[in-house]
Amino acid sequence: MGKVNVLVVDDASFIRDLVKKGLRDNFPGIQIEEAINGRKAQVMLSRTAMDLILCDWEMPEMSGLELLTWCREQDHLKTTPFIMVTSRGDKENVIQAIQAGVSDYIGKPFSNDQLVTKVKKALARSGRLEALMSSAPVRLPNAGGFANDSLAALTGGKAEVVRPSAPAAPAPATPAPRQAPTPSAKSAAQAPGGRGQAQLRLPAGVLACVIKGLSLKDAQLVVRRGEPLPQVLESAVLDLEQGEGGEVARLNGYLHAVAALEPKPDSEWLQLTFRFVDRDPAKMDYLSRLIARGTAQKHFVPGA
Repeated sequence: MGKVNVLVVDDASFIRDLVKKGLRDNFPGIQIEEAINGRKAQVMLSRTAMDLILCDWEMPEMSGLELLTWCREQDHLKTTPFIMVTSRGDKENVIQAIQAGVSDYIGKPFSNDQLVTKVKKALARSGRLEALMSSAPVRLPNAGGFANDSLAALTGGKAEVVRPSAPAAPAPATPAPRQAPTPSAKSAAQAPGGRGQAQLRLPAGVLACVIKGLSLKDAQLVVRRGEPLPQVLESAVLDLEQGEGGEVARLNGYLHAVAALEPKPDSEWLQLTFRFVDRDPAKMDYLSRLIARGTAQKHFVPGA
């Protein structure tokens, strides 16, 4: 049986690297091609047969939705599994993609297990899963989680990853640990030195946050400390509400730094550096206008 070919389309190299690593770790022998936008993907799909397409939605030159529409107009791509990997999870966007012929969704930020599950499901439907699973390795439990996947993707697997030690057995009759509360927008607004509100989506959950600083490169965020702690190099999506209309801008990126906001080991607040990975001119233009007209925004005030 022939090898399985997958095309990964995303303008952010960080996201492409995470997807490629997740596929190669779980499906040895898989053939992966990549494109930085829909226009480049069109060229590749015109000359190379693909068994699966994993595509971002918001990209320069040609969006994922435009590429999907074009694919469904081509005879040789009408039934090719097409998974949209996107931070756009609103009902209207989902319906729009379904009407265009999308096969499935992976929401950003995503975990390695979520990626593998969606890929298996799509290839099972097309009858190509057996070609991958026949050589799939036996997976060991991954105690490091998504952040370790991100670290290895950035370092080519050369960085030493520290695995947490096994937890001690719980004492009898010990009450179940309470879940760490997700801070509300109101509580986040009370963070020391806060400049405005936003929402940070991580693979483990959603955190309300305060923006202390914003540039075209990154955002300085403050969140309430909880469990699990945000991890350096963890993929995330920052949701910003745009103006009075309530439109939400979704900015993809990763946690570049995590530090205690207060100078003590039990600091209630954490300061995060969220580094943007989007190269979409529309998002860069949005950020420029947001910084320039900060006084008109709910979530950011210039001068941080």
